[in-house]
Amino acid sequence: MANPRVFFDLNIGGHPTGRLVIELFADNTPITAENFRVLSTGEKGIGKTGKPLHYKGTTSTADRLHGHTGPGTGSQFFICTTKTKWLDGKHVVFGQIVEGFDVMMAIEMVGSRSGMTSKPVIVADCGQLS
Repeated sequence: MANPRVFFDLNIGGHPTGRLVIELFADNTPITAENFRVLSTGEKGIGKTGKPLHYKGTTSTADRLHGHTGPGTGSQFFICTTKTKWLDGKHVVFGQIVEGFDVMMAIEMVGSRSGMTSKPVIVADCGQLS
């Protein structure tokens, strides 16, 4: 069975920008991948549609998703676009961007070293692809 894929349709500065498609590593991280999948589909309540994203990093073709939950932490994820050795042993890689690298470049253009964006980056829609 193939790993599930979810999508984020993003707006930057109020303008439709494009779609990120994320393959979730359900074969290696089944619980984390499933939690992210149901957040994307809204199956278990409110997901992140319409919520702003905060951006950190630069982009490359080695995109990976990192997540961390546990005592004292919230539900969060990172789209890491460079090597992030300081996250090793602290966060789990549970997916990767497989389409939408142009969208990641557009996010990078409004990003900053602090992680804040110069324009709002909003998930306008999200869900699972068949």
